[in-house]
Amino acid sequence: MTRLVVLSLEPWDDVWRRNQYVVDGMLRADPGLQVLFVEPSNDLLHSAVTSRRVRRGRGLRTAEGYEGRLHLLQPDKLLPRVAGPAADALLRRTVRRAMRRLGFADAVLWVNDPSWAGLVQATGLPSLYDMTDDWLAAQRPDRELARIAANERVLMAQCAAVVVCSEGLRATRSAEREVVLIPNGVDVARYRLPAARPADLAERSVVYMGTLHEDRLDVDLVVATADALAPLGARVALVGPSALAAGNARRLAEHPSVDLLGPRPSRAVPSYLQHATALIVPHVVDAFTDSLDPIKLYEYQAVGRPVVATRVAGFRDAVDGLVTAVPRDGFPDAVADAVRRDPASVVVADVPDWSMRVEAFQSVLEPLFGVSRRA
Repeated sequence: MTRLVVLSLEPWDDVWRRNQYVVDGMLRADPGLQVLFVEPSNDLLHSAVTSRRVRRGRGLRTAEGYEGRLHLLQPDKLLPRVAGPAADALLRRTVRRAMRRLGFADAVLWVNDPSWAGLVQATGLPSLYDMTDDWLAAQRPDRELARIAANERVLMAQCAAVVVCSEGLRATRSAEREVVLIPNGVDVARYRLPAARPADLAERSVVYMGTLHEDRLDVDLVVATADALAPLGARVALVGPSALAAGNARRLAEHPSVDLLGPRPSRAVPSYLQHATALIVPHVVDAFTDSLDPIKLYEYQAVGRPVVATRVAGFRDAVDGLVTAVPRDGFPDAVADAVRRDPASVVVADVPDWSMRVEAFQSVLEPLFGVSRRA
């Protein structure tokens, strides 16, 4: 039996990201694998302030399916960050308690959230750092950037393997140490299975799929695009969880040609993409977005609808004939042109499947599991 602790930036929920797809594939491929998936902590103080009552996290539980081999943990954050190292120490104690309870003393650590660097130090267990974003290039307060930098130094120095998701990250991090490039992918067969049009997707809708966040989404550009589509009777549909500031969320919600549809379960995503008049990527272009390998690139390629994107990493280099990558000021007109043309869907060859990425991660993790077994 091999055991893996995944320290994730996202919860295990109906909106799947890289971690869920890869862990799901590994569990299905290896009946001897057990996983403890650690979700982002529940902030007790924040819940008390925002909801006027304390909401406890979901704690340790076993996920449905996988013959009981997938365990989920949402720890409670008892202290705010201003409390310093004590806050992280309490979180580490919760995770180590769960590991002891499950018999994970010989586990391998898979770190996606760099704030768990202290667990790598404290346990000395063989560890993998899966870097999916360059948080040092994001717009964050100086204090937070200093904390991220300190955690990344620990992970780069002490992890047995470092995986990066993009060419941008490989370019910036390979000078520090050896890194392995494992990009994202898509479940190609599922995304190409014809699906019924969602009832809440208006006719002549251009669709953006993904979390709405100012780190990536250019809200001003979304508004300008909606303005350009209004005379055509077309709409912008934003499908995904929102992490927008209240003012930006309100601007989009109040625009007459924007539909904020909210998050949808992964099983429903292909239907929104298949029935889009066009698919859009109105992203900010900066050092942070240059570090990304957008999953939506592969999702969009799998369904074969026309794509209009700003010149952001992944999309600007696409050579499939599907993607039109344009400067920011030309984006609204390019989307409007795609709506007017409404071309037929095309089949893009050789779209990378998640099964390929599962095999790549298994190859990186196998030597670490070997170290764990010998220990």
